[in-house]
Amino acid sequence: MTPILLLGAGRMGGALIQGWREAGAFTAIDLIVRDPNIEPAAVRGAIVNPPLEALGAAKTVLLAVKPQIWREAVKDVVPHIAPDAVIVSIAAGVRAADISEAFGGRRVARVMPTTAVAIGRGAASLYAEDAEALARAKALFEPVAAVAVLPNEELMHAATAVSGSAPAYLYAFVEALEAAGAAQGLDPAESARLARATIIGAAALMEQSGEEPAELRKQVTSPGGTTAAALAVLMGEGGFGDLLPKALAAAVARSKELGG
Repeated sequence: MTPILLLGAGRMGGALIQGWREAGAFTAIDLIVRDPNIEPAAVRGAIVNPPLEALGAAKTVLLAVKPQIWREAVKDVVPHIAPDAVIVSIAAGVRAADISEAFGGRRVARVMPTTAVAIGRGAASLYAEDAEALARAKALFEPVAAVAVLPNEELMHAATAVSGSAPAYLYAFVEALEAAGAAQGLDPAESARLARATIIGAAALMEQSGEEPAELRKQVTSPGGTTAAALAVLMGEGGFGDLLPKALAAAVARSKELGG
């Protein structure tokens, strides 16, 4: 499946390169990178921005550009791609049929990953009609992510909202928690230290214990206590139960717009 041609090596492409290197899955010599803005030092050992004729060596093409510019980004590349190359796209919202058409009918898999692939702790939702394309996507992402295979492409919108975009939801929550702690009188640096360590520890406990989030929540919520008072706000009217469905619906709608 190598060489792997990365069309775009920005934040997500760069995270994958780092994760593959750390996992020993793929090394720089397995990669051809096409990105006008990349620092060659970041992918030392890879073939960087070679002549278009050299792209025909790629067995797998990872489409890792922003969905708004993907057609422009692939236009001059397509004539030089090998007929049997498999396309793996991480462009949010862009339909497999549209990608396949743009790439002359080549096999396509879609993936929605998270940037934690950089440390081998990502999550990735996969969809492909073709078995070989799905196998190729699994080979790329299983070394660096927990992989979920979706039964139909329409679910990619929901997977984007629940997983692909969700790290930002957590970071926004931590930002708000830090600010709220400072507003209650804590030194901002101490509030940040406490908030971040608490969230990281809680996530690690959830992973290691294997218990359901609802059970873990109950374990730290004494009836009539301080946690219960806070949760009455967070889980009450206008809280998480109302906000998250609205947030995910907005993300799904935008994903559909990007693919339109």
